[in-house]
Amino acid sequence: MEPAPASDAGAGRARAVVLVNPNTSRATTAMMTAIARRTLGPSVPVRGVTVARGPRMLTDPAALRAAAPEVVAAGRRALAAGDCAALLVAAFGDPGLDELRAVADVPVIGIGEASLLEASAGRTPFGIATTTPLLADAIARRVARLGLTPLLTGLRLTEGAPEHLASHPDSLRESLARAVEQCVVRDGARSVVIGGGPLAAAAESLRPRFTIPLIAPVPAACRAAARLRAGTS
Repeated sequence: MEPAPASDAGAGRARAVVLVNPNTSRATTAMMTAIARRTLGPSVPVRGVTVARGPRMLTDPAALRAAAPEVVAAGRRALAAGDCAALLVAAFGDPGLDELRAVADVPVIGIGEASLLEASAGRTPFGIATTTPLLADAIARRVARLGLTPLLTGLRLTEGAPEHLASHPDSLRESLARAVEQCVVRDGARSVVIGGGPLAAAAESLRPRFTIPLIAPVPAACRAAARLRAGTS
């Protein structure tokens, strides 16, 4: 496929990293965008984009499939604006990632892929802690596609419905902490991925409680984008 055409609308503006939220929660977009800005620093503009329609949360394979075309449409609009330096697909399942890479002339990073690659750097055994049991098989396939199955110590799930946890931050944080502890104590993980873009704030708050690295997908994708941009500058 041909790259998405760029317009002249972005001429003269600083090129921004565009974070595309594949669910329709604007509050989640704002939270992830703020974390991306803190990670990349004040010299890198970050613009958050929420898909126009689709699921409010991505908790099962059908929701991932429904989100993919909306992510592609949002990404293409960002590319056409002419001021996009990189695209971040900000859901752990990376919906629409391959399709956007096929049409983009800038780096396109999925937060799921970036976090898995960072966690496994140096062949480190890693676990995954997440809130979405219906996506366990999809996550395992993603790990296998990246050739990382031998390094995965296990996937641990939080207790309670994802929708309930999403609306109760304290319960989410404590349930995730227990899942991380299981990854470490029971499975022997030496790093743990917090599997979900909307879990980014909880992941940040948990990091001081553990001695092993906790990999939050949004910052991992930002670091990958910074490396790619540095390599092409």
